[in-house]
Amino acid sequence: MWPNQSIEFIKLEKDAEGSHLGLFVGEHLTSIISLFQTQEGVQFRKFATLTEAQGKGYGTQLLTEVFKRYSNGSVSRIWCNARVEKAKYYERFGLQRTNKTYRKGGIAFVVMEKLFCS
Repeated sequence: MWPNQSIEFIKLEKDAEGSHLGLFVGEHLTSIISLFQTQEGVQFRKFATLTEAQGKGYGTQLLTEVFKRYSNGSVSRIWCNARVEKAKYYERFGLQRTNKTYRKGGIAFVVMEKLFCS
């Protein structure tokens, strides 16, 4: 998502506390996602697919796996900070836009969430 930024720009303070998943196509790491569990549920961040592999369903496979892992009632909420232009993609997974928005690096974001009944 930030190919022209330094690794310091991409790092998160709590990266060591997260779970980091990757999807390989052959020997090539193609899609990644980082998961951070808190009392509020699970937030996914750093969800990205190589530019040349986008549109082939790899990110969808990875995100589907995330929802399978957490749709068993182990968390009450899954959320992300979505680029506004990609919100419709996340709606396909049942996430809904909240009224929380912000800008980073000139990009508009909206917090999206999916609530699970417990």
